[in-house]
Amino acid sequence: MSNRSRRIVPLLFVLSLFLFNETNSTTQAADKKETLNVLFIGNSYTARHKLAQVVKKMAEAGNPSLTFNPTTVIYGGRRLVDHWNLGTQNYVKLHALTRAEQEQTVAALEKSSQDPKNRYAKGALSRHRKLLKDFETQRTKWDVVILQSYRDDLNGKESLYAEYAPRFVALAKAQNARVILYETTPTTQNARPLKTPPDPKAVLKKAGEIAALAKQLDITAAPMSLVGLNCQTERPDFTLRFVNDAHLNQTMAYLTACTLYAALFDRSPEGLPVSSITDIRFLDNKDRTKDRDGKPITTTFSKTDCTDLQRIAWKSYQQFKKLRDK
Repeated sequence: MSNRSRRIVPLLFVLSLFLFNETNSTTQAADKKETLNVLFIGNSYTARHKLAQVVKKMAEAGNPSLTFNPTTVIYGGRRLVDHWNLGTQNYVKLHALTRAEQEQTVAALEKSSQDPKNRYAKGALSRHRKLLKDFETQRTKWDVVILQSYRDDLNGKESLYAEYAPRFVALAKAQNARVILYETTPTTQNARPLKTPPDPKAVLKKAGEIAALAKQLDITAAPMSLVGLNCQTERPDFTLRFVNDAHLNQTMAYLTACTLYAALFDRSPEGLPVSSITDIRFLDNKDRTKDRDGKPITTTFSKTDCTDLQRIAWKSYQQFKKLRDK
């Protein structure tokens, strides 16, 4: 073998070793890619600001190797008991749902939709007919199920929320999915800046009831009553609902997304680069550049405000965990 050949052989070996390591590294990086299938069940408190999409942005920003796949089942103004009556439990158990079960649900909704007072039955019927048509292509196994509460969570363990949340939780846990209770707090959100700190008694009572339910079910929650209280106390200049609309405004929606991030990953949202949020309801339902109060439809928070809101969300979530685990 010539001297030149002797020099080439080691170079080829080094090059092949380099290419192998590069390929192996790429394969390992691909193997580390994760997918999180998340089901959001709720009403307008989940629909407004496209909350699931905001959580997706935050989740993927905080976890670069993650693909966050959100699915929503939303009926405006409806509670978990209504979702159950509209067949939403079928979406929770999609991985194991039988065609016979889905056909029974469609038949029941066909009957319910004849009642003019049941104004959501027709929408649910359309949704379930589509599911039946595309039955085998929609077999999703959920990693996380998020159950949004409404006014029916205000009476603690005697409430319909406390009655129906466990039913959905059981279906989620049957597929090893985690569950997050998204606790809304419409009665304690402020439309105007506060001049004095709010009375914490009612809020802490409600937070304690949600914590007790979460402990009973061995799950966690996005405790928006605590989050709202802490925000009102530390940043009384912020408002948490619209003046001309009873729903959560951009600030409360941002706090909610941050808190759901904390509950999803048990990690602080502090430092996340997501800083803006856009509502889906417009001024007089016409001017798409302005929200219900006539302000810009998109709110972009300053660095200081983002830092405060993210910190308050994390602080509140940690406070909730202590309540739940005591």
